[in-house]
Amino acid sequence: MCERRRAAIALACGGIAALLSAAPAAAEPRVTLLEVPFRVTQLRDARSEAALAVATAGLPQLPRKAGPVAVAWGESGAAILALSGERVAVIPLPLDAVEGLTAGETPKGALPGSRRVLSGPVSAYLSGPSRGPDGRPGAAGVTVRERQPVAMSADPKPVPVATATVPPGAGAVFSADTLRPVEVDGTLHLLALSEHPEGTSLALIGRQDGAWRVRAETPPEPGPLSLAADLPGARPGAVLVRGDEGRLEHWSLAGARPVRQGQARGTDGKGFSAPGAVLGDGSELVLASRDRTALAYLSLKDLAERTRTALPAPVGAGLAVLGSGRGAHVVVALADGRLATVQDGDARP
Repeated sequence: MCERRRAAIALACGGIAALLSAAPAAAEPRVTLLEVPFRVTQLRDARSEAALAVATAGLPQLPRKAGPVAVAWGESGAAILALSGERVAVIPLPLDAVEGLTAGETPKGALPGSRRVLSGPVSAYLSGPSRGPDGRPGAAGVTVRERQPVAMSADPKPVPVATATVPPGAGAVFSADTLRPVEVDGTLHLLALSEHPEGTSLALIGRQDGAWRVRAETPPEPGPLSLAADLPGARPGAVLVRGDEGRLEHWSLAGARPVRQGQARGTDGKGFSAPGAVLGDGSELVLASRDRTALAYLSLKDLAERTRTALPAPVGAGLAVLGSGRGAHVVVALADGRLATVQDGDARP
């Protein structure tokens, strides 16, 4: 009896092992190079001023229902990037057209090389070129401009604009990193990096007692800091990359009080770097590896890395996400001027 029982158990275990070995392995993300007839030096995602201007300009090149688009350009050409079925279409755009549509990205008085952000009636940009405690370029303030309501009238009237400049605090400057708009508790806020003598922090700018100001900051720490992604929705937050090792930090911003939710150093000593983006319903992130030669997919819940895929060249001008869910296409501007798309191999419809 015992022998027959042991044989049955062995047979069952062997069958389970055979089933496990026959199960398909997790598919790797798919990397595809796009055919772009120019060297890409600039890439803007669907939330950028450039992409919004292109999407609302009534360009005949765009399909009637193109959905969110990204924009890429270089010295000899420009293109709109849009989803067409299951692929990313490259739609040629005259270079002078994109130059005209992006002329206002850096307003007068803005930090050179920076870009303003738009959210409804509010625009904001880094202003007052300055120097940080370590001598690097920074900004002495964030200028916020807000269009005011105008009563309906038969006669056209100029739209009044209220302007405020937010200082970073004594002895500090705002980093040259791009601002990010994020909604916290139903109210627009701005994310900026603030450099202090004791280190760099994430600053949350919003209205308080009717005035724009820095409402809260994360504790400053020595070493480099990048804002990899902002997290919209009911649980607003931010993902930071800190230190030379590329450590990840997830911060909640609910209640306009930054609270650290978790951190990760990467598997096998492999860290991360900006840029990054939120995928799908906000449960997953995609980030550049520390050396920018790969993309990593991570769970926002515990910052655990699910997979990592090598790129044909290091990340250059940035990335943009087209589509939603785990089947979204991540468009990457590579350092050698090419464009690649990365799609999750485990994507489900």
